[in-house]
This record gives sequence, C-alpha cells and structure tokens, in this order.
Amino acid sequence: MDREQEEMQFLGLFGIYAESYKIILSWRKLFSQITLSLILPLSFIFLAHIEVSDLLFSKILHNELQLDQTQIGTKSYTHLSDLISSEWSYLWLFKFAYFTFLLVFSLLSTAAVVYAIAAAYAGRDVTFAVVMSVVPKVWKKLIVTFLCTFFAFFAYNLVAAVTLIISIFTIGFSNLGLVILGILSILYSIGFVYMTVVWQLASVVSVLEDLYGFKAMMKSKDLIKGKLWIAVVVFFKLNLSSLVIQVVFERFVVNGEAFGWLVRAGFGVLCFLLLFKLFLFGLVIQTVIYFVCKSFHHENIDKSSLSDHLEVYLLAEYVPLKAKDVQLEQFDV
Repeated sequence: MDREQEEMQFLGLFGIYAESYKIILSWRKLFSQITLSLILPLSFIFLAHIEVSDLLFSKILHNELQLDQTQIGTKSYTHLSDLISSEWSYLWLFKFAYFTFLLVFSLLSTAAVVYAIAAAYAGRDVTFAVVMSVVPKVWKKLIVTFLCTFFAFFAYNLVAAVTLIISIFTIGFSNLGLVILGILSILYSIGFVYMTVVWQLASVVSVLEDLYGFKAMMKSKDLIKGKLWIAVVVFFKLNLSSLVIQVVFERFVVNGEAFGWLVRAGFGVLCFLLLFKLFLFGLVIQTVIYFVCKSFHHENIDKSSLSDHLEVYLLAEYVPLKAKDVQLEQFDV
C-alpha cells in the first residue's frame, strides 16, 4: 500500500478500486496462493450449490407430480411418498453442508486477505506459509463476530416479521395499507444493507484490532460514519455483479441443455473465473475501506505498532494488542 494513511481519507469510489487493484498487483504471488487454496474452493462451492440444488429440487417436483397422479393407498403411492421425504431430507442436509463450508471458507478467506494487506501496509515481508499459520488464530475471532452478527440479523428479522404481521392485521391490503407496507419494505431493506455493511467492516476490525463480536460491530458502526454511501455503493456493485454471474450460470449452465455441452462448459468456466476474481477483489476492497474510514476519522495506524500486532499472531501464546497501541493516534490534516 503505497499511500500514506493521511491520504487515504480522500479516496473516492474509483480511488478505492484503483488502490485495491494496485495491492493485488503488487502482491500477486501471495494473493494467487490465497486464491488457489481458499477462494477457488469458495467459488466452486457457491456454483456447485446452484447446480446440485436445482437437480435435487427438480427430482422432488417430478416425483410430487407423479404422486398427485397416483391413487392414494397403493404401493406406488407409498413408495413415492417415502422417496419424496428422503429427497427433501437430502436437500436440507445438502443445504446445511453448503452453508457450513461456505461460512468456513468465507471466514478463512477474509482472515487471509485482511492479514496479508495489513502486513503489506506495515511493510512486512509476509509469505503464504506465514499467512496460513496465522489464519486459524484470526478465524476464531471472526467466527465470534459472525455469530454475534447472526444473532443481530435474527433479532432484526424477527422484529420485522412481527411488524409486518401486525400491519397486515391492522391495516390490511387497502390502498393505504399497500403504501404503508411498501414504506416498511423500503425501511427494512435500508436497515438490512446497513447491517451487512457494518458486518463486513467488523470482520476487518476483528483481524486488525483487539475487538471482536458486538464490540467489533460497534466499532465498525462508528468507523463507517462519513463513508457510508461509498460503502453502500461498493456493496451494491459487488452484489449486483455476483447476481449477474449467478443468473448467467443458471441460464446457460444449469438450464442450458439446449445450448449443448460445449457452450455450457464454456459459460461454466467463465462464471467460475469471474466469481473468484470478484470474491478476491471484494475482500481487498473491504480492507481498503477500513483504512479509508480510519483515516477519515483521524485514527492513524502506526506502522511499527501494526507490525508488532501482526507479529503477535505468530506467537504460541496469543495476547491481543490493545486498541490504543494499534490505533487512535490522532493526526492533523
């Protein structure tokens, strides 16, 4: 990271993109190794989930249609009913395995990329072996932050569901009711996006500071002030790009029998390549935004202290560096 932290606060949207690209290019060997070991499996899991889920669900729909045309009480009806129950069980087990592996590789990738960028900023000559030795220790803090975020999202969605039910029973689906429900939906979406942005930044905070869980979320909430719109725009662009890749994959690979195997394979490889590049770019951007927010709030990170903080992760007995040692050194602009 060539820029001094005082300059980071002036980076706009395209400046953040450019800085992220420079970081990847400068450390391309290290990021290539991280991508091969963590981000490629993450991308494969994401796309394979779409293919397998569609296959399992198609079988369930086909058997349910046959069940509707089969006389109740016959052996065929009992066999189809048992088969459908088994297929639903397989689908839910697959979903559980998918979300488990997705979570593990997502957090491991986040830990590896954030640590690598912090090491680059601190001027450390970090290797892939060092990064992978540190990742399990950082991952523990990330999983705590994720669980706290999951609880926050659960509570948020529960309140939203209760509010929706009460609104439907009190105002119904009249013209006024539909307007109110539309406003509530917009407010819910705004809150959901805001919480997601806070969670993403809290993941970086969990790696680079001695905060994790709800404390990391509160720190992230404070940091994002003043740079919220940039973070939201980045969030929408990354998720829109991911959605486009997913739609193309479903159209030309999952449901692309009419195009032939060669076209399907080509689009499958293309979607895979685009997706892992998007995942890597997104994680780097997420970390750069952290430094931008720190600079914007005049919380200078001393490079020598940050280097010491990163070194502590390599010790057998991990003792977190205090926040006052890594951050909060005020500077004047």
